[in-house]
Amino acid sequence: MNSNNQRPKSKRAFKKARTIAPLYTGGPVSITQNNPWLVTCLGEQALLTDLQSGAEICRFAGDTESITALCTTPSGKHLMIFTASMVLRIYVLPTSNTPIPKPVTPIRVISRAHDAPVYVCKVDPTSTYLASGATDGTVKVWDIVRGFPTHVLRGHGGVVSAIAWSYPHAQDLEARKMRLFTASVDTRIRVWDLSKGAEQARAGKQVKPEAVLEGHVSVPRGLDVSEDGRWLVSGGRDQVVLIWDMNERQLKKSGKGMEKEPWPALANTITALERVEAVGILGEEVDIGESSSRRKHIRFFTAGEKGVVRIWDGKTGHVLRTLGEEPDVNPEEQEEQRQILDAFFVPSTSSIVSVHADQNILFFSLPDGALYRQLIGFNDEIIDVALLTSAQSSEHVALAANSSLIRIYSTESLDARLLAGHRDIVLSLAANSSGRMLASGSKDNSARIWASQNTELGWGCVATCEGHAESVGTVMFEREDVPRYLFTGSQDRTIKVWDLSGVPTEVHATSTPVRCKSVSTTRAHEKDINALDSSPGGSLLVSGSQDKTAKVWAVDRSSGMLKLLGTCKGHKRGVWSVRFARGTRTLATGSGDRTVRLWRLDDYSCLKVFEGHANSVLRVDWLGGEKEVHGQLVSAAADGLVKVWDTRTEECITTLDGHEDKVWALTVSKNSKTIISGAADSVITFWEDCTEEQEAAIESARAELVLKEQDFLNYVALQDYRRAIEVALSLGHPGRLLQLFKGLKGDSGVTGSADVDQVLQELTSADLVRLLRYVRDWNTRASSAAVAQRVLHATVKLRPAEDIAHAFEDTSTGDEGNGLHELVEGLIPYTERHLVRMERLVQESYVIDYVLREMDDGLADDDGEAMDVDPVRHTQLPVGVHA
Repeated sequence: MNSNNQRPKSKRAFKKARTIAPLYTGGPVSITQNNPWLVTCLGEQALLTDLQSGAEICRFAGDTESITALCTTPSGKHLMIFTASMVLRIYVLPTSNTPIPKPVTPIRVISRAHDAPVYVCKVDPTSTYLASGATDGTVKVWDIVRGFPTHVLRGHGGVVSAIAWSYPHAQDLEARKMRLFTASVDTRIRVWDLSKGAEQARAGKQVKPEAVLEGHVSVPRGLDVSEDGRWLVSGGRDQVVLIWDMNERQLKKSGKGMEKEPWPALANTITALERVEAVGILGEEVDIGESSSRRKHIRFFTAGEKGVVRIWDGKTGHVLRTLGEEPDVNPEEQEEQRQILDAFFVPSTSSIVSVHADQNILFFSLPDGALYRQLIGFNDEIIDVALLTSAQSSEHVALAANSSLIRIYSTESLDARLLAGHRDIVLSLAANSSGRMLASGSKDNSARIWASQNTELGWGCVATCEGHAESVGTVMFEREDVPRYLFTGSQDRTIKVWDLSGVPTEVHATSTPVRCKSVSTTRAHEKDINALDSSPGGSLLVSGSQDKTAKVWAVDRSSGMLKLLGTCKGHKRGVWSVRFARGTRTLATGSGDRTVRLWRLDDYSCLKVFEGHANSVLRVDWLGGEKEVHGQLVSAAADGLVKVWDTRTEECITTLDGHEDKVWALTVSKNSKTIISGAADSVITFWEDCTEEQEAAIESARAELVLKEQDFLNYVALQDYRRAIEVALSLGHPGRLLQLFKGLKGDSGVTGSADVDQVLQELTSADLVRLLRYVRDWNTRASSAAVAQRVLHATVKLRPAEDIAHAFEDTSTGDEGNGLHELVEGLIPYTERHLVRMERLVQESYVIDYVLREMDDGLADDDGEAMDVDPVRHTQLPVGVHA
């Protein structure tokens, strides 16, 4: 038989290979220093993510209140979380990146840790103490291991806005000072000597700050201290950065002219020209220009409202480098979304991490200033998805997610980039046949074409298509490696054909987008156009609309004009999706009437109707290669399900349940081994074909089962009861085990066989529990109750009660209830019923004996009287009975 005519193998099983799910919805963020792990807030829970693989490691159980502050220890052992209920929870971080399915519970919970909410907290360099600042101006220092406050620092006039620790190295341990720097909305920075503070507290005195630094005129939001404890950098919303020299002291005078104790000197004031939300010291450099003193000056970074990170020279006040790009046009709303809320310096990777108000987390490399990683915390509602291939031949996923920004994800990790260009929400995405070009349609009445750059995840706009009067709801390339036309459908009920002859296939840094020309405009439907698709070769175009129809058009390859060939009528509601089959003249449509229909392109009649979804069918696609005769269809619906159909048998092969809301986005990889679905629950799910794996596993299990069954029969024939019972228990065959116990006819031991008694004594905990559960089931039937009682009697007699109880404790799981208690409750009522039945049978046996005895009394006297004999029949008759 010709292999080309063989029926393609059906894909009947898919597994959830991975997901792209929300990992940050706003709030505090922390990064562990020793492991590349990220702690973020996801609603009311904290989430731990492995930055290398992008996989979720675990979640930390909360108290249903929002998280206000969190931090990790420099050692990476503990996580501290404050919630709106003023509760402090301390967790132990995992030691490996193996996913933990259950939420991690805290090792210590301190209720009412503060009298007001806490919004800033930080751990000292030794990972011993935690400092937390509340909105009432109180700062507390906690012993992390013991869980009690060592210091209570008061004096701030409002919300504590920033905290920094200083514990410089020194040869003399007694000379080392542990200082705490705190800032608040009263614009002052207070310096606390914790050693003196402890002495003052023990003496019953109020703890006072070592120094109070005045220089800001607005809230200081960032504090950092150099490793040697000399430099303090503070940045605030007054758009200035102050550098304080903690070694050089100046005398501060009061209003009456009297001198007070020495004060830290203000070394430099730098204008940042933006509200500063975070600062950090990167290190010190030797100033070669002052060779005599070799004075050191620091480098530090600032981040704030403009959404970029700047590296500064602390001596000159010049910007050495800017990480990130400022948008050319900054509407007020977009500016608020792009501003940086916090930033961290990670020495182990020599990088700076910035957390933005639009829930994006960016990673910049300090040596070259490049953005090497970006995590998108929350995608909102996924509207459309497309598979792309970059210039480096790596696969990417493009998402339209209820935003004007297009998300480009790497399929191997959570690394992503944002494509800006549209002025309103992007509604539709489409990739060309090679995956090297991307088209997008938006509510701004335009479509854009994007091409890949030479950098990883680099894409740029190469062309714009403007001309529709309303939103562009669907876009589609001509199905060619180098497409000649782009088709767009709009809410203005027209289809436009755009000439792509002058559009470049690659984007360069200096290139500007080309303005495409519309070669034809066709009024296609009476209502909004929801979907378009191009046939292989580009000769046909199909459109689906809210007017309940799908129309097939012939495309003039030379002029780009459209000619109506036929209309597919039959749906009772709007058509949301249309797809040409690649190998046959067949068309699939999905509609709001909850059905998928197949249409014959010869006469545009309906071939088949697939019913099974509980809500509107939003997307359909075909499974198979470009030249393969299709027999399988994939559909996604508003019921949150993805279904795979066999178009020959009209059977739903499998249902993929991985979403909790409408599945708007659906696409299939070129090799048809992966289905990608995206929904309104902000989750992208990758479903991989595992049909061969499942069939191989089933066949392996079947072969193993046959071997074990043969082993069982052999062991029974050889009277090797030990192995026979073990095999029966491993197979999970209570029926075979019951027949084995029924066949015991010996009189040795409790069960009738000494070997079986020994097996019952040596059964493992798991096998013992499994056997007792079989006994419980056998005990429910009168035919097997005797065997059940015999095995139960032997088990209880041969094994101590503590042994049986421990067996249930060792094998207890969440779905087994109370284990032994549940087993006993199942045994008692049936055992009592069998006992009553046996007593009733014994009583009935006495009645039978009585009746038989009475019958015997009537047939023959005890004295042996002679019986009359019938002379004719020669039969004996009882006395008194006549023939």
